[in-house]
Amino acid sequence: MSALILFVFLGAAALAVPIAHAILLAALAAAASNDRVPIDLLVQQMVAQVQSFPLIAIPFFMLTGALMMGGKLGQAIVGTLTALVGRWHGGPAQVSVLSSTLFGGVSGSAVADASAIGALLMPWHRRLGYPMAFSAAALASAATIDIIIPPSIPLILFALSSNASIAALFYAGILPGLLLCGGFMTACWWVGKRRNLPRETAPADRAAFRRNLIMSLPAIALPILIVVFLRFGIATPTEVAVLSTLFSGAVSALLYRDLSLKRLHHSIIEAGLATGVVLLVIMASAAIGWLLTFDQMPQDVALWVQQNVSTKWVVILMMNGMMLFIGMFIDLPAAVLLLTPVFLPMAHSIGMDPIQLGIVMVVNLAIGLYTPPVGTTLFITSALARVKVGETVRAMAPFYLVAFAVLAIVSYVPASILR
Repeated sequence: MSALILFVFLGAAALAVPIAHAILLAALAAAASNDRVPIDLLVQQMVAQVQSFPLIAIPFFMLTGALMMGGKLGQAIVGTLTALVGRWHGGPAQVSVLSSTLFGGVSGSAVADASAIGALLMPWHRRLGYPMAFSAAALASAATIDIIIPPSIPLILFALSSNASIAALFYAGILPGLLLCGGFMTACWWVGKRRNLPRETAPADRAAFRRNLIMSLPAIALPILIVVFLRFGIATPTEVAVLSTLFSGAVSALLYRDLSLKRLHHSIIEAGLATGVVLLVIMASAAIGWLLTFDQMPQDVALWVQQNVSTKWVVILMMNGMMLFIGMFIDLPAAVLLLTPVFLPMAHSIGMDPIQLGIVMVVNLAIGLYTPPVGTTLFITSALARVKVGETVRAMAPFYLVAFAVLAIVSYVPASILR
């Protein structure tokens, strides 16, 4: 049955069927081929998976991002960071990295980050005479920091599939996200200095800097408040998501004064549509996960690893290789929900903490977002920069080195993320 699931899913994906529908087709084909699996029980498993209370956090975090990113916040952040690092070697690209890191504490979506920041920064980079392929590469890689630092939708999905603590996953994602930010900024500085790339030369406007800094403070404060509330048990992840939405609405209405009824309506529709897509993937993946467990595939994989691979670091290397490969072809939410039931028994067999597995998985799949042939942020930033995808990929080398270095740290140094 597991082989049939894989065959139908790959066939549907090759025919460009949307991932959620491909997963659902694979589940239905497997259930129809086995008399021991009632269809009504399969439907019950799908519905039960989306009855989880923590899932309410997803639409509220998405609405928070839509409210904050749709107004004046982006311009304020870019203005502040340009004044801070725009004159450094590789400064314009470093602004992309820092902007993505700050937006990550607001949106939790790499695609939204790449689209919003790219629309703001690409025209500026073009006016400076910046190499647009390198600009696209910097933003494509940096945008994935969003899904590692809190609030992270993929980490919520991993928690749903593994019964891990959302608060612990959010806390564990902070250091890897900051390491990626520092590493990407170093890569930008090195490339900028080696190639003598253009920098910002306009004289600094201190009044504008102070104004932009004040306007940026909510984006800086929000992720800190999320971590503090979760770390000290002040609120549950779902309550934090609701509070963050109220916070973003209040900031937009009172500080930015750009929250019209039209924009509120648009933000709610945008968050609702995005949530619907995620819930469909969750339901379809729940069916696949239940069928694979029924077929004992995860247990068989873990048993095979125990019998044939005796070294822990080799097992982790194998897991990383499989996650990287799958992340190149499958959308990140679907990949998290499909891979977690498979890799969780394997992680238990080598004594890996589920929290570490969650961070390792999301970092791996994040790399897939800017890796051909399906890299989402790669295609978005290349389109915004008006360059060929191949040119962007060639400029991506230093960012891949940083990403693999951070992946090695979170994979083999659990103390770097576990407390």
